[in-house]
Formats: sequence, C-alpha cells, structure tokens
Amino acid sequence: MNTVIQIHELFKKYKGADFFSVKELSLAIQQQEIVGLIGPNGAGKTTLISILCGLIHPTSGTFTIKGLTYTDHALQIKNLIGIVPQEYALYPTLTARENLTYFGSLYGLKGKNLKNKINEYLTILGLIHFADKRIETFSGGMKRRINLIAGILHDPEILFLDEPTVGVDVQSKNVIIDFLNELNRKGTTIIYTSHHLAEAEDFCTRIAIIDEGRIFIEGTPEFLIQSVAGATNLEEVFLTLTGKKLRDAL
Repeated sequence: MNTVIQIHELFKKYKGADFFSVKELSLAIQQQEIVGLIGPNGAGKTTLISILCGLIHPTSGTFTIKGLTYTDHALQIKNLIGIVPQEYALYPTLTARENLTYFGSLYGLKGKNLKNKINEYLTILGLIHFADKRIETFSGGMKRRINLIAGILHDPEILFLDEPTVGVDVQSKNVIIDFLNELNRKGTTIIYTSHHLAEAEDFCTRIAIIDEGRIFIEGTPEFLIQSVAGATNLEEVFLTLTGKKLRDAL
C-alpha cells in the first residue's frame, strides 16, 4: 500500500504560547485508510490538520503529501486534498447551489461538469429539493451536509474532516458516514477528527490518540482496545490513556 502522507518529528508552537501544540509527532498514512485523530480539547488535532492542509506552518519538522511539499508544489497539493472544517464555511445569504457553484469555481470547475456534480451530491445527501433555498434557513444537519459537499466537489484523493458530524441529528450523521464510507471505497483517503468515540471506533480503519501534541498510541480500533487491560471500547481506552481531568481552556 502506498504512503500518501509522511510526517516526521513535527513541532508547532504558536507565537506567545508557553507550550507546543504539536511536538515530536511522526505518522505515516497509507492510501485509502480512514485515520482518526482522537484527543481531548487542546490536544493538537486541529493544529495538525491545519499544518497538513497548508493553512499554518510548522515550527520545525517535515511532512509530505504524495511525496510533495507545500514549498515546491502548493497548487498541486491543493488539488489533491479536500478540507471540511468544523465551522461552516458557507455564505448564509446565498442558496445551497450558489454556495457550491462558488466553491467549485475555486477549483477550476465550471459549466455542465460542475452543475452535474452539484446535482449528484445534493441528491445523494438528500438536499436536491433545497438546492435553491438560502443556507440561513437550513438546519444544522443540512448545513453540515452542504459543508461536506463544498469540500469534495473537485474529487480530492485525500480528505481532511474536522468534526464532520458535530451537532447533527442521527439521520444526518448516518447519511454523512455512509457517504464518506462510499468515498473511501472508491479510493479516497480520509483523515478525521471527532469527539464521538463510538462513531470513530466504527468508522476508522486506524486511530491515533493524541494528547499534549504527541501521539500516545496508534493502531486499529481492535488493537487499541486489546492493548488496555479490561477495556471493551474506545472510550475506555481513551480515558485510561488521557485521564479524566477536564481540559477546559480559553
């Protein structure tokens, strides 16, 4: 299996911060894996994804995406990856179709090809009848699904998902996860963060538990559960390794 992301001893310390958000982090992600990055608030998950998406620069360390670096191949990497952020990246006063047309155009999509892709994904995710309604009228679950479509219109080989099902109803969550599983079956590599540990246990082929910027352990969900005495699920593994102390932070 081909390595699509190679991370070597990555560090990130924000200006004015007392501690590193990511430190000594190394990880290899293989083609068509679904890798879950799981950790408490402030563990470094979103920082790591932001680095891999080229949104922020690491303090030190290296990483490649399909053997490429942002220094030399930023545009090529942009076309290889899709990003679905936790916050809605949508214009509320525009319709669903207008939003998707705009985001598709950022990747050079246009005309009939873009129109067909939008209609296809709106249909699959149960939103075709709301295509010409403004986003500000949508429920949270509907916005999540539009947010997802905006990140995959250009058919990325690698998809980054930051809490893709947070705050949605059970039906929307099931539709989103089924859709992501189908993308993965067709070849898309997925890197995913979530606080829904039961969902991560079912969805991911491999999980890395991150705390204080480091990977504590990584492997299949089954391996992680077997590695902790008495654990029967991922949540018990998580609490054993990261503790029960609250992680509130400003």
